[in-house]
Amino acid sequence: VQLIESGGGLVQAGGSLRLSCAASGRIFSNYGMGWFRQGPGKEREFVAGINWSGGSTYYADSVKGRFTISRDNAKNTVYLQMNSLKPEDTAVYFCASNQFVRTNLIFTAPRQYDYWGQGTRVTVSS
Repeated sequence: VQLIESGGGLVQAGGSLRLSCAASGRIFSNYGMGWFRQGPGKEREFVAGINWSGGSTYYADSVKGRFTISRDNAKNTVYLQMNSLKPEDTAVYFCASNQFVRTNLIFTAPRQYDYWGQGTRVTVSS
């Protein structure tokens, strides 16, 4: 299984970015997906998750109302639309695929995800 993120970059506070994560190697539409981030000197933290069908989503409080997770199962891709970015959003962002087939639960712990991308860096300047 391979997950490849793209779309990171440098943006000013208040700006927007859209991250993409292209998946291959197993039936993408069977598994929920998540976005995590790891800031400088911090542990990896949950950002947003989406179930296998796209019908359920869940967000960390810190990004709720600003970020939107979505997926296109025909394109084997999950997205993270990030608006109203803040300097504290600066981090390496990772997408991950969870290990449970067609569950509507959304998982927030990294240990519940079995495949990870290499990460894409997002830097928000003040």
